[in-house]
Amino acid sequence: MPEIILAKSAGFCFGVNRAVNMCEQLLAAGKKICTLGPIIHNDYVVEGLAQKGCAAVADPMDTPQGHGLVIRSHGVAQSVYDLCARQGIELIDATCPFVAKIHDIVREHSARGCVVLVAGDKNHPEVQGIVGHCVGEVKVFSDFDELKAISDGIILSKPCIMVAQTTFNLVKYNEYASWAKKIYTNLLIFDTICGATRTRQQEAEDLARRCDVCVVIGGKNSSNTRKLSDVCARYAKTFSIESKDELTKAMLEGAKTVGVTAGASTPSPLIEEVLIKMSEMIKDEEFDFEQALEDSLKLVRRGQRVEGVVTSIKPNEVVVDIGTKQTGFIPLDELSEDASAKPEDLVKIGDVLNLVVIKVQDLEGFVTLSKKRVDSEKGMEDLVKAVEDGTVFDAYITEAVNKGLVAMVKGVRVFIPASQATLRRGEPYEQLAHTHQKMKIIEADPRRRRAIGSIRAVLEEESAAKREAFWNSVEVGKKYTGAVKSLTSYGAFVDLGGVDGMIHISELSWGRIKSPAEVVKVGDVVEVYVKDIDTENHKISLGYRKEEDNPWNAIQTYPIGSEFEAPVVSLTKFGAFVRILPGIDGLVHISEMSNERVKDPADVVKVGDMVKVRLIGVDLDKKRVSLSMKLDAPMPEKEA
Repeated sequence: MPEIILAKSAGFCFGVNRAVNMCEQLLAAGKKICTLGPIIHNDYVVEGLAQKGCAAVADPMDTPQGHGLVIRSHGVAQSVYDLCARQGIELIDATCPFVAKIHDIVREHSARGCVVLVAGDKNHPEVQGIVGHCVGEVKVFSDFDELKAISDGIILSKPCIMVAQTTFNLVKYNEYASWAKKIYTNLLIFDTICGATRTRQQEAEDLARRCDVCVVIGGKNSSNTRKLSDVCARYAKTFSIESKDELTKAMLEGAKTVGVTAGASTPSPLIEEVLIKMSEMIKDEEFDFEQALEDSLKLVRRGQRVEGVVTSIKPNEVVVDIGTKQTGFIPLDELSEDASAKPEDLVKIGDVLNLVVIKVQDLEGFVTLSKKRVDSEKGMEDLVKAVEDGTVFDAYITEAVNKGLVAMVKGVRVFIPASQATLRRGEPYEQLAHTHQKMKIIEADPRRRRAIGSIRAVLEEESAAKREAFWNSVEVGKKYTGAVKSLTSYGAFVDLGGVDGMIHISELSWGRIKSPAEVVKVGDVVEVYVKDIDTENHKISLGYRKEEDNPWNAIQTYPIGSEFEAPVVSLTKFGAFVRILPGIDGLVHISEMSNERVKDPADVVKVGDMVKVRLIGVDLDKKRVSLSMKLDAPMPEKEA
């Protein structure tokens, strides 16, 4: 019969006990109160207080009229105190004294200009409260990678202090502090981990070294409970439960000694209920420990498929029970192909996973497992079928490599050749890295574990569908909005949605231009209309310039005899051209340049001169304008 060992420090810590007792005493005295957030991370206690009339509110402004607002042991930011003071909300401060001490430290040193480094979970209310008492630069980190990342952005000679969340892992904090001392030249480190937390974590480690199985009781959202599970899982098969209802016989199989500990938010009645149920299970005759022990001694081999039940989730690995004496570990890089995914987003405690053994360490009692390799094998089967079915996948492009892209589809690494990465050969494809793209699988070889994909195949289908829809609806005069795709010396090509149309250079501007680039550039979104359709050759001629901008309409508003001051834009042997409107140059004939005989227009004007001219004729059909510089001469008579 297994021996059950209960940790001496299991259950409420000083700060939590103080906060809960404060609420109980206020309620007993008839005081109306509510708490800012759950008083502790334990539904059992929170529900008990709610039944007595103490509810939790998410925002101080939600405090009911006539109620006092209790600040839980985690503490809050200074802004919460300020808000309550302005709104006249009565505060009852149950912040743990150890947490309040951290507030004093960071407030004092940040006011002096120190950068504050906080070891802890940035989403935990205690850490958010600590940050809220800093008046300068503050950085939060939970592991080495984050500490190194924030250190890259700090001037290492600046005054800095380091503090920790009261429930932070002591061993890790010491490691991080030792590293930081070597690179920060002006760093002050404070030992802010609660003494009860130290004792609890050390006792959990000692217990796990002695026991075959450890059961950690506490709320799933409790930081210190998760820390205890992490500590125990290093040395023994460990299960985290919130109450007796989650305890199963399978958890105790094969165990000669069972260690029990509990987080700081776990009340004694919950611990007692778990111990009673555990004792009843052990006494149950149907629970055959000899058989369970025999099963636990079964050996596994590399390449074997096994089922594992998730018992603990850590930042870099998942611990599973595979029904043997060995502890199963799934490293993060063997859990999923998505390097950015967090373990807690992929699995949860109690999940049953299909795994493959990739390494057995009998001396240490460890088995290294892979989930992604099993997923990949199943994924390859799906890809083989997709080649025949023409299935379209939404794939994440992980990187651009030489001559192509790499994507992950169904856990399988798929290569996309450069020729299959874009709609047209030669187009750049590197910018597709780290994006989601639709693609088809055009080749899948399970033996070589090789798969080739095509983005182009999907784009061609989509483009064909757009082209068909376009030709079914296009008509002369219809307006479109499209992007300029390319420029030539004779015009601009515009994407109308699967079909390209061309704006001839003469249609880009009412004025004379030498290059389409003077009006549009590649990527511009323009409004155009269909001028002509060549259905047989699938060509579209587009108009861009607008009739309302036609300068020849404007020139009609100027009466004959109107006088202008305008620049000379060019000279010929028979006269000078003067720009009277954008797009319209009028000719001053050599005979109209002076009252005296002129042999060469260059003797009178040069390009760029501003001259005064008179409008003496307009031929709209031939698009010609006649001008005169002889302003004092009478207007020529119109021909009959």
